[in-house]
Amino acid sequence: MSKILIIEDELSIQKLLSYDLKQAGYDVYVASTGTEGYKKAIDGDFDLILLDLMLPGMDGIEICQKLRIENNNTYIIMLTAREDELDKIMGLEAGADDYMTKPFSPREVVARIKAGLRRQKFNQGDTSNNIILKDLTVDLDRHEIYIKGNLVPLTFKEFELLLFLIKNKGIALSRDVLLETLWGFEYDGDTRIVDVHIFKLREKLTESNINIITKRGLGYMLEEVNNESN
Repeated sequence: MSKILIIEDELSIQKLLSYDLKQAGYDVYVASTGTEGYKKAIDGDFDLILLDLMLPGMDGIEICQKLRIENNNTYIIMLTAREDELDKIMGLEAGADDYMTKPFSPREVVARIKAGLRRQKFNQGDTSNNIILKDLTVDLDRHEIYIKGNLVPLTFKEFELLLFLIKNKGIALSRDVLLETLWGFEYDGDTRIVDVHIFKLREKLTESNINIITKRGLGYMLEEVNNESN
């Protein structure tokens, strides 16, 4: 049974989400403040966290940032009551894997959670030998990457994105293809979420001989860089 943590200070939303997720068969835990939620997140072994942006104590951005700094790679869906694109981008840049804007239906949340957990389970089943590309090593068992032997922390979604780019090395992948493949057909957001994750992944690959290039009008493509040019 998958464990889900809901960090939400609006009790009506918290109770509604908790009820629907329990009905869907999940083991649900709740927190009403950012401080409480952060403590539960670091103490518990959760499969997914629903994290509200605006919280008393610590806000969702701070919680997300602290978890990622501590190499906690739990799948995080940020919940926000705002339509402002800046809030969405801030959530993604803090390390969230996905976001949903209120108001939303509990059924929509359940569908998004199922899609995220399904993709996690699929990828975790891919435990063939490690992938080695130039100075980059991808550990499929541990969901970790190493550049020149040094561990580079990635969120689940960043790892999933990198792995998909590697498997399609030399092929330009459009934002729509990446969105549908990695976030699922259920995803109803815009392609900006892809751009933000590509930007963050590029930053983390800076020291490697691997580049993610933009093919104008086509999308993103992963390529190897010759040692002498790096």
